[in-house]
Amino acid sequence: MKKKSGDTATRPASTRGSGVVDQKIYDSVLKAVMSQRLPPGTKLTEASLCELFAVSRTIVRKAIQRLAHDHILELRPNRGAIIAQPTPQETREIFAARRAIEAIIVPLAAQHATRAQIARLRQIVKEEHASFHSGDHAKWIRLGGEFHILLSETAGNPVLTRFLRELVSRCSLIIALYQAPNKTACPNHEHEHLIDAIAAGEVEAAIRMMDQHLLDIEQALRLSDDEHEVNLADILDLA
Repeated sequence: MKKKSGDTATRPASTRGSGVVDQKIYDSVLKAVMSQRLPPGTKLTEASLCELFAVSRTIVRKAIQRLAHDHILELRPNRGAIIAQPTPQETREIFAARRAIEAIIVPLAAQHATRAQIARLRQIVKEEHASFHSGDHAKWIRLGGEFHILLSETAGNPVLTRFLRELVSRCSLIIALYQAPNKTACPNHEHEHLIDAIAAGEVEAAIRMMDQHLLDIEQALRLSDDEHEVNLADILDLA
């Protein structure tokens, strides 16, 4: 029996396992951003992604929408999708909101954190050390965010944790995009000192540490409006 052009054997990858392909696009772009290979403001066209991943525009649009929802991409009129490019003002507002939220979280964490939760926080710091020294920049940023989210979970207020997840996600992207090469965005020793203060019930000291810690992260950023030309195939490991 002669196969029709729409049969599975001749159908492009875009029509088979669309969820898998969509995830591959999402993961490839996210990894490239978090490893600082896709600079802020880089334009991603539907046509280029369709060609690189051999998929339909429907699949590409789904991936783009997901990336935009997670603030990794921005959808701009007449420019299409670009890698998120938070302005200095947006960055200040995001970090100010985060400092306010975490100033509430810290005393709750000191009050409610269990020994098991403190031990888990210390384990994450060890994993941060390992990823930093192995040069896995993306994992290091991710673990830094996870530390703060786990600390929030020890506070026992799911609403605060939900708010913080949004802020940590946006801050992690900002750090990946704008961290100066010679700066440490989230020094491990600061996390260690925070854990010590919280475990000891030193609430005021812990609040001050957290505020300074987040200010240090913000001040380590290098904001720029420069335009960048990139080779998407190389960056997304598809060359």
